Amino acid sequence: MARIKFTTDSAADIPPALREELDIQVLPFPIAMGDRELADGFDFTPAEFYGMLLSAPQIPTHAALNPYLFTEVFESAWRAGYTDLIHTSINSKGSATCSNAFQARGSFYRAHPEAEGAFHIHIIDALNYTMGYGWPVVQGARMAAEGAEAQAVAEFIQDWVDHVRVIFSPLDLRFAKKSGRVSAAAAFVGEALGLKPIMTFADGESKILAKVRGERAVAAKLAELCKTQRRPGTPYLMIQGNNQEQSEKLLALCRQETGEDPVLSYQIGGVIAINAGPNLIGVIYRT
Repeated sequence: MARIKFTTDSAADIPPALREELDIQVLPFPIAMGDRELADGFDFTPAEFYGMLLSAPQIPTHAALNPYLFTEVFESAWRAGYTDLIHTSINSKGSATCSNAFQARGSFYRAHPEAEGAFHIHIIDALNYTMGYGWPVVQGARMAAEGAEAQAVAEFIQDWVDHVRVIFSPLDLRFAKKSGRVSAAAAFVGEALGLKPIMTFADGESKILAKVRGERAVAAKLAELCKTQRRPGTPYLMIQGNNQEQSEKLLALCRQETGEDPVLSYQIGGVIAINAGPNLIGVIYRT
């Protein structure tokens, strides 16, 4: 009988309660904040991190997960008797983490030729961020708990990330512009005119979907896009940062436009906050 191990990284923003309930191993990105190194998603809550981020004299940095870490994870799962490991990774176009996972897989099989055919390591490049890939990992773990085979679960996750749309607006562009990882934000002009961008990722690259005038128009545009682009009958998720007022407004508008509640409303973690800023709102759905 198949035994499936689920792993992902902390930029997937899977809430602690879900990762514990479903035994999903989340690998934390190390965040350097001054002379301290923090484990993203483990050493702080999102709200605690927003406070640290806003008071930091300079923007913290984070490093990719290295091949050695992945080799340890693969070795541990193999020794524990798992038949499959499904790792869903942060966007390969924004981090070396995914390529490091592939590198570690090759090294593992060279060191353990007896594992080939007996222990299958599936690596999925999300080409996206946050619960755009965290949610299908959660659903995949639920499928496995109900008896689904590893290949069917991996195909489900791949299909989700192939069709997911993460739309968001960084209401304060300071962090996105300084980090340089959200290139569309760095190139955005119009702040002086009171314009706000509605952004997404397509094939791993950031792009601007729309520009709206003023913060008040942001939630309405996000809700409209969710209503018009979301595949009927599929769930949607709400992305929150530290702007409670705008988050509540977006939730009310999405309920009004779709007639449904989100399956999850959650706060972004440290890595996402560093690169997009804590003052953002967004929606995730399938197209």
